[in-house]
Amino acid sequence: MSSDNIIYRAVADRSRCCGYGLCASICPEVYKLDAEGLVYFDDDKVTPELEETAREGAEACPAEAIWLEKIEA
Repeated sequence: MSSDNIIYRAVADRSRCCGYGLCASICPEVYKLDAEGLVYFDDDKVTPELEETAREGAEACPAEAIWLEKIEA
């Protein structure tokens, strides 16, 4: 399997989200905040060009409520 076929999707445990918004400030293309300040996604697929900043946004979450999972393209 080529690494070109591996993409990621963003996953959130909204019950753990505290609404700090660090994820959305780092990678607003992937992470959005609803009216209550909780993370959501318009589209959970992370394009290769956004992978690095999406990972930084997930790692910045103090509640560890979001992460990236590998999926096959």
